[in-house]
Amino acid sequence: MIDPRPGPGIRVPDVESEMRSIGEMARDSGLGVSALRFYDRAGVLVPAWVDPASGYRWYAPGQLDEARVLVRLRGAGVPLADIRLVLAGWSGADADLVRGLLRAHLSRLERGLAEARSEFSTLEALLDHRENPMTTSPRTGTVRLSLPAPALADALDAVRFAAGRDPELPMLGGVLFDVEGDALHVVATDRYRMAVARLTAVGHGGPREQVVVPAPLVDAMRALLGEDEPARFGVEGERVTLEAGEREASGRRLAHDFPDYRRLVQLPPGRRVVVDVPEFREALATGPVRTAEQGEPGGRSARDVSVLATVDGTVIVCGEADPDGAGHHVGVDRGYLLDALAAADRDRLVLEFGPAPTAPLAIRRADDEGAFSLLMPVRLDD
Repeated sequence: MIDPRPGPGIRVPDVESEMRSIGEMARDSGLGVSALRFYDRAGVLVPAWVDPASGYRWYAPGQLDEARVLVRLRGAGVPLADIRLVLAGWSGADADLVRGLLRAHLSRLERGLAEARSEFSTLEALLDHRENPMTTSPRTGTVRLSLPAPALADALDAVRFAAGRDPELPMLGGVLFDVEGDALHVVATDRYRMAVARLTAVGHGGPREQVVVPAPLVDAMRALLGEDEPARFGVEGERVTLEAGEREASGRRLAHDFPDYRRLVQLPPGRRVVVDVPEFREALATGPVRTAEQGEPGGRSARDVSVLATVDGTVIVCGEADPDGAGHHVGVDRGYLLDALAAADRDRLVLEFGPAPTAPLAIRRADDEGAFSLLMPVRLDD
């Protein structure tokens, strides 16, 4: 095989000169580099040539079409075994095989959707008859709190990043203010991550009250908290108000239920490891990443995933889904992890790994057990 990227003075046939490197293939096809490596190992999309000296992968011009078909198949949730057969039929121009496989997959999806609708109908009926609902119901009571502005600012900064933006889940599009006794918990989640912060407040002597403040109003409240002075938080019916000095931000609460976060944060004990945040950020920026898909409003999107593992009391960023010698490991969205590190705002943090890779990763402040965030694990391709 002639080198598809010749040196000076070397001539090669036009077809070989048009071969793509793995980086070019990723750019032109929409598949990530790590995804292309995975599909090579799985025998689904094997490069036309691999340089025996460097290990670099090179793809023939006709493989770009197959890679683009593969992107569509991934988006439709076609299983790996069927993807392999579809691409074989595609490259061999076996239209009957391809159509048969696609129709079979569509039938499975339609049956699954019908079954899911039935199960959801049953769940809706069960929820209607529960005496103690799983979600917290907005109240119409009155709340009056006084709390230090810097403490509230710190709490909002610690959780705001996790608020949801999915229009299909409006109950997650804000921050929960949960008042009980002298404690105020602020909580945000978008399903893939959750952040909780606790601070002390005075002035509330009534029963537990919960209110979901929409994200834009939370941002307006945060903008007021620039002075070392008391802040006054109040709820009157559907109206939510924050006063700081002579400044005020107010608006309507969200008329939606918020998930019972206390159940969601009850995790089994895990392995805790202290990390130096600047060094850990550098490791994330320069370490290997993998590609995984995650549902998003309007479709699915590819995510850069970092696999974290504990080795000899330290955390490493590795490229394997199940690294050798690791005590605990988990794959998480790298962007979400960087957001959580920034929101925690400490030079040293505690990462808590669950007992299995399917457990969330907790990011905790060493000096404040009441402030932490959880990242849901990402399922890897292999």
